[in-house]
Amino acid sequence: MTRLIKGSWSWGLFFVLLLMAGEGWSAEAASTATVMPWWVWAAALFVTSFLLGIVAVLGGVGGGVLFVPIVGGFFFPFHLDFVRGAGLMVALAGALAAGPGLLKSGMANLRLAMPLALIASAAAIAGAMMGLALPTNVVQTALGATILGIVALMWVAKKSERPEVPKADALSSALEIHGIFFDAARNQEIDWKVHRTPIGLMMFVVIGIMAGMFGLGAGWANVPVLNLLMGAPLKVSVATSKFMLSIVDTSAAWVYLNKGAVLALIAVPSILGIMLGSLVGVRLLRRANASMVRKVVIGMLLLAGSRALMKGLGF
Repeated sequence: MTRLIKGSWSWGLFFVLLLMAGEGWSAEAASTATVMPWWVWAAALFVTSFLLGIVAVLGGVGGGVLFVPIVGGFFFPFHLDFVRGAGLMVALAGALAAGPGLLKSGMANLRLAMPLALIASAAAIAGAMMGLALPTNVVQTALGATILGIVALMWVAKKSERPEVPKADALSSALEIHGIFFDAARNQEIDWKVHRTPIGLMMFVVIGIMAGMFGLGAGWANVPVLNLLMGAPLKVSVATSKFMLSIVDTSAAWVYLNKGAVLALIAVPSILGIMLGSLVGVRLLRRANASMVRKVVIGMLLLAGSRALMKGLGF
């Protein structure tokens, strides 16, 4: 059974891409699809989320950034507001599961996370309110443009294991944003500090608004800002970003809950599928070809972003 799972994940990816690109997603097929039994859509959502959970782990991206554009673009009966609400729940479930362990390991840093998470949380609430107030086609168009921007960022972005920070800035020194963590891979303790903190705070305002408006989570943007802009080590950036999602996404999720935009029919199978897929993805991580998986993820986002953009523009 294990061998079957390990050998079939690439076929699952192919199935998702084929499903999205097929000619069956015409207007006539969409009208027929809306009369299908509810459990068919729940089952399809579970299977799709399961496959996305595998890809998210192998590709090193958050589940929400794949879930929202793909489900929002190709699952016709689901309104985008419900999909964004479920996307926040998907991202939140993963963050809550990983947060305590990351804090305990010392890689996620509270002094780094809290000021940025406070700013991003307030912005996420504003973003969620804006997203629910704007017309669906406007949000869909903006979502498509954002996903295509993420594709460009993933294509050109570089990561630095240990960025050089010559001197901590005044704000980070006042907030005492620094730390030491033990790198098991290098078998040494790493002393780190950050700079450009004011710019980082402004960037997290934008990140928070986008996270709340589109329900994407924000790991795709958190890590480059923490690592490349502010100079935190890569492992600290990844771990702190994951922990921050549990704060930022919770703030936005309450807005969607209060507005009735979190539907159990969508959220429950999505969370179950993503989490089970993530468990399988972790097992496959050692055997997977990282370069190939990265290209698959970029291709899926490119297709989903283009679909969302076209749908928002009425094509």
